[in-house]
Amino acid sequence: MKPWQHFKTITHHRLLVMGYCFRVGLIRQGLTHDLSKYSPTEFRIGARYYQGTRSPNAAEREAIGYSTAWMHHKGRNRHHYEYWTDLNPVSRQYEPVEMPRRYFVEMVMDRIAASRVYKGKTYTDGAALEYLETSRESPLLHPETRRKLTLVLTMLRDRGEKETFRFLRKTVLTGKPF
Repeated sequence: MKPWQHFKTITHHRLLVMGYCFRVGLIRQGLTHDLSKYSPTEFRIGARYYQGTRSPNAAEREAIGYSTAWMHHKGRNRHHYEYWTDLNPVSRQYEPVEMPRRYFVEMVMDRIAASRVYKGKTYTDGAALEYLETSRESPLLHPETRRKLTLVLTMLRDRGEKETFRFLRKTVLTGKPF
């Protein structure tokens, strides 16, 4: 039963992100979003640790101390800020780099869809911002990407999906400063 439930959850999530991406003009990214979740490496773990209320990666991490599925996923999906780290030639340390706009927008859509899937009927437009504020992401998230993400998710909470998507399409994706 868990494999089927996991399949339904990731497919529901993908379809939501696809629809959101289409609304802002990211057709290719909408079509290819999270395809790696269907790979044996990710799907097998997702089905094993499926709970329905949170990411199976968190459960795998609790069970063995890390998540093999997450490491596979973040290395193949540019809409995760963890993908955007590189060796700084000056400090010789791995550091976050600012995300390109189109992947930033896909990340926003991914967060909205994940919040909607996991929150279910209790979802509000403030859910993705609430998750950002309570998570421990800051060391790996580039400060400018975090600033922009906070701005967009606050706009979503305060002004709603329609206005936020219009802003993403007409300002963020066209390269205007924000």
